[in-house]
Amino acid sequence: MKFAYDQDVEAFRAEVKTFIKENLPPEEERAKRGYEDGFKTLQDEYDYTMGFQKKLSERDWLAMAWPKEYGGGGASHMRQLVYNEEMAYNAAPSGNMGIAWVGPSLMLYGTEDQKQKFIPRITGADDWWCTLYSEPGAGSDLAALQTRAVRDGDDYVLNGQKIWTSGGHLADWGWLAARTDPDAPKHKGITMFMVDMKSPGVTVRPLINIAGRHGFNEVFFEDVRVPATQVVGEVNRGWYHMAVALDFERSGIQSYAGGRRTVERLVQIARENPDLVKQRKTIRHELADRTIEVVTGTSLAYRVATMQAKGMVPNYEASTSKLFGSELGQRIALTGMHLLGTTGQLRNGSKHEIWDQASSYLQAVSGTVAAGTSEIQRGIIATRGLGLPRG
Repeated sequence: MKFAYDQDVEAFRAEVKTFIKENLPPEEERAKRGYEDGFKTLQDEYDYTMGFQKKLSERDWLAMAWPKEYGGGGASHMRQLVYNEEMAYNAAPSGNMGIAWVGPSLMLYGTEDQKQKFIPRITGADDWWCTLYSEPGAGSDLAALQTRAVRDGDDYVLNGQKIWTSGGHLADWGWLAARTDPDAPKHKGITMFMVDMKSPGVTVRPLINIAGRHGFNEVFFEDVRVPATQVVGEVNRGWYHMAVALDFERSGIQSYAGGRRTVERLVQIARENPDLVKQRKTIRHELADRTIEVVTGTSLAYRVATMQAKGMVPNYEASTSKLFGSELGQRIALTGMHLLGTTGQLRNGSKHEIWDQASSYLQAVSGTVAAGTSEIQRGIIATRGLGLPRG
C-alpha cells in the first residue's frame, strides 16, 4: 500500500516547504538553532523564535487548528499533521505553549475578558508562554504538586517551586497549576493561573542538561501576587481542566519527522566517509533498521491524526506513538554514535569534527521522560489498549 494525502493537502505541504525555504536561515545554520551555543544571547534566541512565529501568525498558521472565531485557521487534522511534520523536519521554531495549552483552555473555561485580552496576543505571536506544572516532588504524579496559592483580597499569593520548565528563561507568561485547598484530596483543590513572568518574586534559574544545553529551568515563586482575574476556570477544579482531552492534533509526528532528518543525515555521512563504515560493517544494518522504524512510527502518527479527522478520540494510540517515538530517538542517537565513534564526541569547531553526535545522544535521554514517561505510556497502553488489570 502506498499512503497518499488528498491533492489539496499535498499542495499545502508544498506551500509550507516553500515558506520554510524562504523564511529560515540556511540548513547548516538552522541545525544549530534551538541550542544554547547557537545564540549569542537570550535576546538573540527570543528574537529568532518570535520573529519566525510572527511570520507564521501573518499566514494564520501559528494556531492553524484553532476555530476561526478565535483567530485560528480552522485547519483540518491532516493539514495540521503535514504542517507539524514539515516544521519538525526543518527544525523550525514553531512550538508555543500558548498555542498548545493556554488558548484552548481559555476557549473552554476563560471569561470573555480573558479571551479578549490574551487570545489575540497568543495568535499574534506577541507573547511567549511556558508551562509551570512539574515540581521536584510532582512529575508523573502531577496531582502531588505543592505550590500554594492563597487568596488575599483581589489577588492570590503564590509560593513554591516548579522545575523542568521549557523556555521559562524566554517566557513572558506562565501557565501554572497551584494548590488552593491544601485540605482537599490531591486531585482536587488545584487551580489554574496565568502568571506574568516579570512579576516581583519570580526567579528563573537555568538547568543545564548533560549535553551542556540550556532549555529547561527551575522557577521559584516567593510571595508573588497574581490578580484573581487571572484564574482560569473554576477555583479548585484545575485538575479536571488540565485533564480534558482537547480536540487538537497530537499525533507525535514531530518525533518521526526529526528522526527521519537525522537518519538521512547519518546515511549521508556514511556515504561521504567510507572509512567509518569499514570500521563498523554492521552499521548498514543499523541504518536500515532505523529507517524502517521511522517509517513505522510515522504510520503510527498518521493513524492518530486519521482517527481525529474521523471524529474519534485516540487514547492508547497516542501513547503508542509517543512511546515508540521517544525510544526510537534514543536508538537513532546510539546508531549515530556507532557510526561516528570517537569523532562523534568532537565539537566547538574542531577540524576533525563531522557532527556533534555525542550531544544528540545525551539529549535523547530526556525524550522518554518529557511529556509523560515511558512507564506512564506503557501503563496506558496496557490498561486502556490491551485491557490488562491494574497491578
